[in-house]
Amino acid sequence: MASHILVIDQGTTSTRSIVFDAALKPVASAQEEFPQIFPSPGWVEHNPETLWATALGTARGALAQAGLDAHDIAGLGIANQRETTLIWERATGRPIYNAIVWQDRRTAAACEALEAAGHADLVAERTGLRLDPYFSATKIGWMLDHVPGARARAEAGELAFGTVDSFLLWRLTDGKVHAIDATNASRTLLCDIRTCAWDEDLLRLFRVPAALLPEIRDCAGSFGTTRPDLLGGSIAIRGVAGDQQAALIGQACFAPGTVKATYGTGGFVLLNIGTAPKRSRHRLLTTIVWQRGSERRYALEGSIFSAGASVQWLRDGLGLVENSSETGRLAEVSDPAQPVYLVPAFTGLGAPHWNSHARALITGITRGTTKKEFARATLESVGYQTRDLLQAMLADYGEPADDMVFRVDGGMSANDWTMQFLADMLDVTVERPTFRETTAMGAGYLAGLDAGLCPEPEEFARQWSIDRRFVPNIDPATRDRKYRGWQRAVRLAMTPEDD
Repeated sequence: MASHILVIDQGTTSTRSIVFDAALKPVASAQEEFPQIFPSPGWVEHNPETLWATALGTARGALAQAGLDAHDIAGLGIANQRETTLIWERATGRPIYNAIVWQDRRTAAACEALEAAGHADLVAERTGLRLDPYFSATKIGWMLDHVPGARARAEAGELAFGTVDSFLLWRLTDGKVHAIDATNASRTLLCDIRTCAWDEDLLRLFRVPAALLPEIRDCAGSFGTTRPDLLGGSIAIRGVAGDQQAALIGQACFAPGTVKATYGTGGFVLLNIGTAPKRSRHRLLTTIVWQRGSERRYALEGSIFSAGASVQWLRDGLGLVENSSETGRLAEVSDPAQPVYLVPAFTGLGAPHWNSHARALITGITRGTTKKEFARATLESVGYQTRDLLQAMLADYGEPADDMVFRVDGGMSANDWTMQFLADMLDVTVERPTFRETTAMGAGYLAGLDAGLCPEPEEFARQWSIDRRFVPNIDPATRDRKYRGWQRAVRLAMTPEDD
């Protein structure tokens, strides 16, 4: 009897596949990195064939490592980098251009023109998002306008659009399924998140032909079956979610008021706000995080541009440490009498500031400052940025934060010193899970739920396993004093230089 789940977790720099057993314990995994393509400054692309090859290759590798075949797999789940945009030929499945990655900024001028024309309010009201190149709609328009003949072919129904999940579904099912799940659809700038349907006004605004679009489906449900020759037999595809929403599901943050934060190169913080969307008054995003049948859940989301990237700069740019893990030990023995602050605005500041002109700075340096204080300031910047975000989220949410659940994952969550400082600065208990690949676990749970292997959300939340809990251990006066210092440093970082 099929009792395992296979997950393809297609990320920005690598693809990983994991086999889970019926209790969502990992059995085997395989991972492949792939090249980033930078055709021009600010442009980021992926070769779609490489995305497909690494997805198929790691899925085969994980199955082989587990000693299982397709008949042992009850369902396949997909988690993916969000907003990355592809268009391909319906007849052949061949992409018309490279995938334009979520980080790509080539459509910044188009977004600015739409905002200047007064369309930002409509976009925010319908989609919960901002007019920004980050999202898919203007990427679609760029391809249609720059690939010869593409717009006419799209209008004739010859082409198909999708985010990475859609492209993988098309390839896995041999073109039989052209679909997108609700979470990825909510990141396109084309979906009304109140109804989870493509919006005709937005399609006209962004000049996207409806014939391009995939069918929007629930996160847990039928997405077809894989072509038998790909994985040694047909496997039912049962769960799909964008990576950050999948991580929230993997962290069992189903209840309103629960928060998950993923700390990798940057940071993504999502607050579950329940069954009704709220438009942010503090420049956050509102997004769908879960849809199943008649149930739809929403979250407020904010992004930190530089989390682990700041530690990489400390290591690779300044050469102050040889290994990122050293930073916690250095911070622990730093001089608390030296209030050094790093504002890591290397590429501007994200939510809630959204200031692309801000630049990184360090304040409070004295003759006695050493690499220990630099390490502490770098790690503390993650806690300060998260507090900025969380305060904005709670102001939008409008509910008390008593007994808040705040769960962390990602590479930086392994740093105990940073997680303790996070708890101290937020004044909440921070929980770190036993299994930290929560994105893959979330997609695995969705597939297992549809397959009947996994329990309903309430029971899954009770089974969620904790590695360590970090409890606030700082006096309020010290917390407030340190945060005021951070706010002063941020104001300096956002002050433009004199000509």
